[in-house]
Amino acid sequence: MAFYVVTMSHPDGPEWNRHVLEHVEYLLDLIDDGRLKASGPLKGTKLRSGFLIFKADSRAEVEEMVAGDPFSREGLIEELSIEEWDPYFGAFSAESSRKLLPDLAVLGKRLGFD
Repeated sequence: MAFYVVTMSHPDGPEWNRHVLEHVEYLLDLIDDGRLKASGPLKGTKLRSGFLIFKADSRAEVEEMVAGDPFSREGLIEELSIEEWDPYFGAFSAESSRKLLPDLAVLGKRLGFD
């Protein structure tokens, strides 16, 4: 499994307000399933934007989860990015690939990868 960071942006207004509770319920279900690790709004962006950290077997699986989001169903995602991420350091490091880039191999012991 790999981590994926997703940024999605939505227009403000009545449609957003109409579907935000269902959107959050959907995200909470993904958290309960262990597929979404964290999520929350981004501050100071031109659109309402959220940042999500998924754990999945593939990008296609993440795309399916995004497609199942009520905001996606209602056509309310204006901007979307999905990037694979390997959390070497910090809160999710125990779940990383533990495959350090060659230039970082000397830090393996400090990172607990040895």
